[in-house]
Parts: sequence; structure tokens; C-alpha cells
Amino acid sequence: MRPDVVFADEPTGALDTEAGAQVLDLLRTAATDDSSVVMVTHDLQAAARADRVLVLRDGAIHRELHRPSADEVFEAVTTPATRAV
Repeated sequence: MRPDVVFADEPTGALDTEAGAQVLDLLRTAATDDSSVVMVTHDLQAAARADRVLVLRDGAIHRELHRPSADEVFEAVTTPATRAV
């Protein structure tokens, strides 16, 4: 089957490094022009393998990144939200 969307909730959370890398490789293969992968993760390295990363904070999009490095994901996660005055 070739689903239009694959949802993956913490797909590497309970895996060792090697098995996690294999799962991420499979998910990467599943993401094509015709199929998308939506992954929820706290793993910065896993997030950095994505084409697009949405950093959520308090139920809202805090930052949007395109093809980020793990360092860029970390910076986005740790940067405080700006408040309107």
C-alpha cells in the first residue's frame, strides 16, 4: 500500500540507535512527492532529518524550519517565545 499520509508518534522513542536509524530511513523512503510523513518527536536528530519542522509551544506554532540541522532545531526549541507588548 502507498498511503497519502503516514503518521508516526515518537517512532524512535523506545529503540536503540541502530534500530531508530532504520525506522527513520524507512520513514524517509515513505516521504515522496505523492506521500507525506507527519512525525511527532522530541529527538532533535530525528527532527533534523525532516524537510519541514514545526516547533510547537503551548499549542501554537512557535517556529517553522526548512531542512534544519539538529543545532537549528535545538535553537528553535530553546529560544524563548517573544511576547507582544
